[in-house]
Amino acid sequence: MRVGLVVDQLFAPVPGGTGRYAGELAAALAVTTPGGSSLRTWSAWHALRPATTSGTPGLRQLPLGSKVLARLWERGLGPAPRDADVVHATTLLVPPRSHAALVVTIHDVVPWTHPESLTPHGAAFHRRMGARAAREADLIVTNTSAVADQIRAILAPSVEVMVVPAGFSGDLNVPDDARERRARHVGGGDYLLFVGTSEPRKGLDTLLEAMSERALRGQSLVVVGPRGWGDVDVGQQAEARGIGGRVTVTGRVDDDDLAALYAGASLVVMPSRAEGFGLPVLEAMKLGVPVITSDDPAMTEVGGGATQTFPVGDSLALAAAIVRVLGDATLRVQMIDGGRVRALDFDWLDSARRLWSLYAGLTR
Repeated sequence: MRVGLVVDQLFAPVPGGTGRYAGELAAALAVTTPGGSSLRTWSAWHALRPATTSGTPGLRQLPLGSKVLARLWERGLGPAPRDADVVHATTLLVPPRSHAALVVTIHDVVPWTHPESLTPHGAAFHRRMGARAAREADLIVTNTSAVADQIRAILAPSVEVMVVPAGFSGDLNVPDDARERRARHVGGGDYLLFVGTSEPRKGLDTLLEAMSERALRGQSLVVVGPRGWGDVDVGQQAEARGIGGRVTVTGRVDDDDLAALYAGASLVVMPSRAEGFGLPVLEAMKLGVPVITSDDPAMTEVGGGATQTFPVGDSLALAAAIVRVLGDATLRVQMIDGGRVRALDFDWLDSARRLWSLYAGLTR
């Protein structure tokens, strides 16, 4: 069985969580490739080497930018993986249908439920590609039961929607020089941590409003991750609220710095309006940091009772939750211990083995 894994999201200007998903999944599938099968990572506009020892050569680079590729694939045109029995598109950037069985990962239903949190073009593109996936795919994969239910209700695909969770990155380990790495970004002292792309959907306005409350006047916030669309300038918004001196924006950092920043945080806050999984929730739990999230269904599911939640968009409730977690040592220990146990349920190798089984079922 030959599997072609489409990983174009890895080369997007802001790969985000779906880019990490594509890379981690490729690595896990490579490690778990069954005998007699092969895996090739495939990108229409970058030359890639295969992810396994299948002996296949790298793909030639095609002179396509991401925008051109998206327009072509939206119309069912352009390049597609060849010499594959199964093609797995890891996002809604789905290549034209070929003779191979088609698997599509749909990460969330934000384009349908929260279109205002995307660019108009982005929301329209994802809705059209989602409808195409619902028509053409032989299998749809997603990371949580919450999103699976939403996909069934909104897209009504004629094929199965299977839940195959994401896992914890094997590269995200706290380095020996974590203290020094943190000092380069934030100096000393305690801080709250947000990890993710700065864009409207992530709810950073809610978090900044919470940080402006009198009860959190002594707290600092570190925001890690690239800027996305929507001109969300966290530093500028913090200054406008009079809390600029308590908010540090690091931008994108490497995995060692990210793990160091997780390890030094008092807690991680994920105030998103909508998520498909919420990878930082899992990362924080695995690394022993308490987590507060909005009550978005997917993040609540991933938290599995080990996190504290607040109503989406409610900055006062978020501030109260932060005060509660920081002030209750017993609760913090319960959250840390519960989070570490919950994180054991998410393993990339287990997910990869599940996918190999699903691929095989499509080729019988």
